[in-house]
Amino acid sequence: MNVSLTQKQEDYIKAQLESGDYQNASELVRDALRLHQIYRNRIIDELRKEVEKGWDSPASPLSATDIASKKLKERRSSL
Repeated sequence: MNVSLTQKQEDYIKAQLESGDYQNASELVRDALRLHQIYRNRIIDELRKEVEKGWDSPASPLSATDIASKKLKERRSSL
């Protein structure tokens, strides 16, 4: 497998290796992928919980357009 990295990413990897935290770039990439998986799963779980809360909540008398308009007005007034 070939992976292209930016110069900034290569510099980061080099700095991590020089710090002694990792033995080689493969070890660092495996660790980064594990952390990414944990983070991604947590975000997906949180989103699912929020969707469930929405489905379990009482229906709003407002239409989607009404809700969007209200949010836009709130945003504009806070600027």
